[in-house]
Amino acid sequence: MKLFAIFGDPVEHSRSPLMHNSVFKNLNYPACYTRVHLKDGSKLRETFFTLGLSGANITIPHKEAAYKACDEVRGFANNVFVVNTIVNENGRLIGYNTDADGFIFAIDEFKKKFNKIPTALVIGAGGTGKALAERLTLDNIDVTVLNRSDKSAEFFKQLDIKYFTWNDFKITHKFDMVVNTTSAGLKDEELPAPSETIEEVLNNTSFVFDAIYGKLTPFLKLAKKKNIPYKDGADMLLGQGVLANELFTNKELKSADIKTFMSKSFEL
Repeated sequence: MKLFAIFGDPVEHSRSPLMHNSVFKNLNYPACYTRVHLKDGSKLRETFFTLGLSGANITIPHKEAAYKACDEVRGFANNVFVVNTIVNENGRLIGYNTDADGFIFAIDEFKKKFNKIPTALVIGAGGTGKALAERLTLDNIDVTVLNRSDKSAEFFKQLDIKYFTWNDFKITHKFDMVVNTTSAGLKDEELPAPSETIEEVLNNTSFVFDAIYGKLTPFLKLAKKKNIPYKDGADMLLGQGVLANELFTNKELKSADIKTFMSKSFEL
């Protein structure tokens, strides 16, 4: 029996155990998936091996710590130094990023409406913000990042992505899409930036996305009030979950079957 887990702080809200266990149970795969509340990201590697895990997902705020915990990082995660999926290969931790492609899966129907190079504002410059901003640029989307402070400015500057803090941000054009990658609204009623900034942003956008799932955040409530099309992070969670499960099971299970039973878990 293989054991998998999700690390985060907080982590009790995570649907990942329901999703992956639904796959394992229905496809008779000998594995189980649980939650691990980890406050100190530097303890991730040690905790992983102490628990005897075969793999793990990582959520806020440990995705950058997860990158440092790995022996090897593969694929897109190397672009952004952010890992959300780890697989144990013979005692070596191999890191991946499935968040970015999960996000592209989630906004697929919206992307089909573009008939020009779209513009996007990404709020937040943590692990998720870095992954999504970089992935959007690969799809020729003009990205701007808005963050509380300038501590991540150099990372985005190297990618030629426009970066602003709350203090120096000004609306100069309408955004096709605004994406919240912060934890604001997850455990509280906070907005991801000062209210006057968010008001102005939402008055100048066509679509709103929040990486948080399972609740209508204050950010999405405001978008709904303004009759702006919006979406939460459920489909992003599903998309990245399918990719992570393929890595966990070494592609022994069919992608279509994984998606079917993960989708059913959202009915629980």
